[in-house]
Amino acid sequence: MPLALLALAVSAFGIGTTEFVMMGLLPNVADDLGTSVPTAGHLVSAYAIGVVVGAPLLTALGSRIPRRRMLLLLMALFVVGNLASALAPGFGWLVAGRILAGLPHGAFFGVGAVVAARLVPEDRQARAVATMFLGLTVANILGVPAATLLGQHLGWRATFLVVTVIGLLAMAALARLIPYVPLDERQGLGREMRALGRPQVLLGLLTAVFGFAGVFAVYSYLASMTTEVMGFGDSTVTIVLALFGLGMTGGALAAGPLTDRALRPTLYGSLAALVLALVAFRFTVHVPWLALVTVVVLGAVGFMTTTPLQMLVMRKAKDAPTLASASNHSAFNLANAGGAWAGGAAVAAGWGWTSPALVGAGLTVVGLAIAAVAGLLDRAPGTAEGASRVVAGSPLDTDRAVSGTASSPASGS
Repeated sequence: MPLALLALAVSAFGIGTTEFVMMGLLPNVADDLGTSVPTAGHLVSAYAIGVVVGAPLLTALGSRIPRRRMLLLLMALFVVGNLASALAPGFGWLVAGRILAGLPHGAFFGVGAVVAARLVPEDRQARAVATMFLGLTVANILGVPAATLLGQHLGWRATFLVVTVIGLLAMAALARLIPYVPLDERQGLGREMRALGRPQVLLGLLTAVFGFAGVFAVYSYLASMTTEVMGFGDSTVTIVLALFGLGMTGGALAAGPLTDRALRPTLYGSLAALVLALVAFRFTVHVPWLALVTVVVLGAVGFMTTTPLQMLVMRKAKDAPTLASASNHSAFNLANAGGAWAGGAAVAAGWGWTSPALVGAGLTVVGLAIAAVAGLLDRAPGTAEGASRVVAGSPLDTDRAVSGTASSPASGS
């Protein structure tokens, strides 16, 4: 794999750390800023709002900016957002900092996925995209637990200062390792918007919203399930979350080659497996060791859906995949918010702490049904599968793509 993918993975690690670490720092932030934990929970939503708004907006604004320069600008905005969070004098300023930090999230992964796919031969594109996403999974295993402990001992501001440094290191890696990726002269916002409006792209985004919502219906309340149902102490929550992250990493590693071999079967299989795992968790959660095994499985099959969903919208957008790719991350964050809301509603209705698992299974069934309908439409006469190669922009020189070195002059970034 090209070294350029390492730069994308390091960036993803920083983004994943700042996205999820707030969940573990809510009590510390609430105490320091004199607010309640439920009110501090709005900081999680603030980041998601930034992602949902920023993904299409920033991608559209940067549609004519060369890819490497766009990645650097987005990571610079990420750095500013996290620095603003670290220095926020009050709760309102921290909300603004979180929104600012979330703005580049979807656009970065959208552009990054297109760049990653174009760095490798056609039959390894999904593996390249999955490699970038490994940064997110490693963030859940190492970055989030470490950043949470740092925040608990040195204060939550220290956490965001460290994430700021990670962002700066990521910028250096991007500048050094990402090669010049030329834009197609025909590329533009109008073309990207038309690609986004294609029925198969919209069906792919809807699949992400409902299919991935099942993951967050459970993940959002995993800490409470650990203490209230599994019977573990508070100190075990970090271990359980790390096990979920290990599963995510395994799922990401498996998803790449499977998606390269058979995209739709991988998508159907991972969504179906997620439904089964969520239903099983409703029962295994009462047996501690079985619950821990199921947590790993949930992380694996849940994250295995992300690579085929990402590749699906990119391929269906054909020669204008960037906006569709970025919008997929808006869909994922809508899934995060919707899944958390649906799971919380079930708990609030008195259905118990295990009810989010069944709610999540129901949401994923809807996502699987949408994916199946899209697959049937693809088989209809005159609607052949989209191009298997991500073709936005001029093809990279083969040798340069394989080496992944930034051999072009800096002025071309």
